[in-house]
Amino acid sequence: MSLEDRLIKRLGLEPLDRHIAGWMQRNGLSVLRVGLAAVFIWYGILKPFGMSPAAELVRRTVYFVPPDLFIPILGWWEVAIGVGLLYRPLNRTAIFLLFLQMPGTLLPLVLLPEVCFTHIPWGLTLEGQYIVKNAVLIGAALVVGGTVRERAEERERA
Repeated sequence: MSLEDRLIKRLGLEPLDRHIAGWMQRNGLSVLRVGLAAVFIWYGILKPFGMSPAAELVRRTVYFVPPDLFIPILGWWEVAIGVGLLYRPLNRTAIFLLFLQMPGTLLPLVLLPEVCFTHIPWGLTLEGQYIVKNAVLIGAALVVGGTVRERAEERERA
């Protein structure tokens, strides 16, 4: 038993701890999925309306595609990912679209290191932090994606 577990037991907080942990287990995946969807919809919808602070970074990274075409398409792509995460039957498609998109979000780290780093490899600029946070989005997508078989198997049993 860990020190933390012994302390919880000694303070008589075990029932509360079980209650809170149970609530998190029951609701965590839904909160994660909706939060991930909100990020994609919010960040995505800004692009077609010319309101994204990341537009210049995208423009400089994907310099070989006309930005007036690419940035709105990327934005709607992100909105599609978000909507697909909200509507469970489309979760697989959303995860697929997300994993097609994610490598592109990491490109500035390689193509524009002067924009992403104050000191390579650890000193990140605000733009670099914006990009590195995608590791959390990838992890969240893995968790959500890991549940699609469970739901399909539940439907088959029903």
